[in-house]
Amino acid sequence: MTPEVRRAHVTRARDLFNAGEYWLAHEALETVWRSIISDGDAAAARVWQGLIQAAAALLHQQHGNSHGVTTVGRGALEKLAGRQRPDVEVETVRFRAQLERALAGDAEPPRLELRGADGELRTDEGNR
Repeated sequence: MTPEVRRAHVTRARDLFNAGEYWLAHEALETVWRSIISDGDAAAARVWQGLIQAAAALLHQQHGNSHGVTTVGRGALEKLAGRQRPDVEVETVRFRAQLERALAGDAEPPRLELRGADGELRTDEGNR
């Protein structure tokens, strides 16, 4: 997957996730995850899998499936733990903290925020 195609998938996933379209976001995130797996980067793939699971857990929450929220959410939180990886275009540290609160019912769902090549959060349209 070229960097341009990857960025398009990540941007689409962000837009869908932030609109509460968790199933469609899950699918877009999975496309990126599969490309990372084929590249052999297991550590980055684990983070992307955590983002996929975050979308799935929030979908379970929308549908009132507390067991799904607990089990899938736990997996997402485990995979998203730790420092921000420089090779992951999505901010994960604050995202994980907000996800944990949201899954506990104490906060709104987190928003996916893209990072630029310099590591800074991007503030382009759709990412406010």
